[in-house]
Amino acid sequence: MSVHLQARGPLAPDLVWTRYVRFDRWPTWSPQIRRVEVAADELAPGVRGVVRGPLGLAVDFSVDEVDHDARTWSWTVSPVGPVRLPGVRLQLHHAVVARPAGGSLTTLDVTGPTAVVVAYAPVALLALRRLVGG
Repeated sequence: MSVHLQARGPLAPDLVWTRYVRFDRWPTWSPQIRRVEVAADELAPGVRGVVRGPLGLAVDFSVDEVDHDARTWSWTVSPVGPVRLPGVRLQLHHAVVARPAGGSLTTLDVTGPTAVVVAYAPVALLALRRLVGG
């Protein structure tokens, strides 16, 4: 299943992009992220790590693509830790776009098993709204 999410907000696209690019910024806008364990400081293709969430939830991730000029990036995540779901993977594609009247629009396309996508979508939408300052 695939779902398309989007959020609009007052923050400038360059600032929103920086909040995506820097792993240390993720917990500041994404309530489901407590910390990111990764050797890199910023998004780059091939970077791998673990996102830690509440209640011991964790996902392994691999950054697939990053286009700084277009402000897009994609990654693949798989649950690990106490909640193991063998074979479950989500593919996520993010974009940040300048709005004509100012501010930003951010989009997220999530593809994966229906139950996981449906459960993740509301939390992801909340994070997107916080990302753009909405």
